[in-house]
Amino acid sequence: MSNSNGDADALIHILYIDDDEGLALLMQKNLRRCGFSVEWAESGAAGLARLGEGGIDAVVLDHILAGETGLDILPCITAMPDHPPVIYATGSDDSIAVAALKAGADDYMLKGISADYFDLLAAALEQVLERARFRRETAQAQEVIRQQRDLAEMLLAEVNHRIANSLGLVGALIRMQSSMTKDQVAIDALHETQLRINAIASVHRRLYTNRQVGSVQVDEYLNSLLTELEASMRDDKRPHRIVLTAQPVNLATDKVITLGLIVSELVTNAFKYAYPDSVPGEIRVIVDQTDEALRVIVEDDGAGFDPSSPARGTGLGTRILTAMAASLKSDFAYDPGHDGTKATLVFSLHEGK
Repeated sequence: MSNSNGDADALIHILYIDDDEGLALLMQKNLRRCGFSVEWAESGAAGLARLGEGGIDAVVLDHILAGETGLDILPCITAMPDHPPVIYATGSDDSIAVAALKAGADDYMLKGISADYFDLLAAALEQVLERARFRRETAQAQEVIRQQRDLAEMLLAEVNHRIANSLGLVGALIRMQSSMTKDQVAIDALHETQLRINAIASVHRRLYTNRQVGSVQVDEYLNSLLTELEASMRDDKRPHRIVLTAQPVNLATDKVITLGLIVSELVTNAFKYAYPDSVPGEIRVIVDQTDEALRVIVEDDGAGFDPSSPARGTGLGTRILTAMAASLKSDFAYDPGHDGTKATLVFSLHEGK
């Protein structure tokens, strides 16, 4: 059965799958006055073939077909990509309608031939088409958001990559300057500055290599940082080992950078002053979560440290520790009862606390 010509293209195109030609004629006549153009397919195969051609806005699928049921055809329709919404028409009991809805139908109608039936069907078609339009627009909006998010993450990764490279260049320049300096105090100061820069660069390297946006996993970051720190400082004069015990806690990027600087300072001090020359020692870094706070401990079994004593070097490290601990709004203290040196830092995991 073909559609009427004229303004059919301006109408909403409905495919009616049923083996009853008389009911299809009534469907065509009554739905046309409601703004729908109806095409008829007398079998499931014919309906699927027509759907494959495209241009159908919605489907009315009858339950009883020649040699099959609509429930045999429905899964084939719903398996089509971007398939039109389906209204399942049945004269049977409600259990058939429930089965159709579970199989993917958008709505169902109990069949009839009265004018009221066609009016109800037209209203149901408008509803399922509106829901389909909403789902389609929502999916499109979500796709736009996903693309924008992916672009932002890519740009942020590129920024972190460039920052890490720039910091690496600064570190290389400091290393070159150190190699041209004869003053051992200056050499040591430049080396410590290079370690501090590396603590910051390591965060940005982890951000772009792991495709992270605003947070870093503390245990992985500290493991990388301390491995590099040990390789840089360990020699025959200071044959020490760093042992990290840390829980997998995610932390905001700015806090990770501050934490990295603090740990780097404390571990560097332990490497330099905790043990006598050429005597191996262990430096332990412990990170655990307590309630809503993060506790970080750096300890050794060396000579001990009196915070009230004069600084052994320039005192810059102590000033950095004080400033960084204050920026985290943390509790920072040395344990006077520990055999060796034990520094404990506790701060909130939540912003603004």
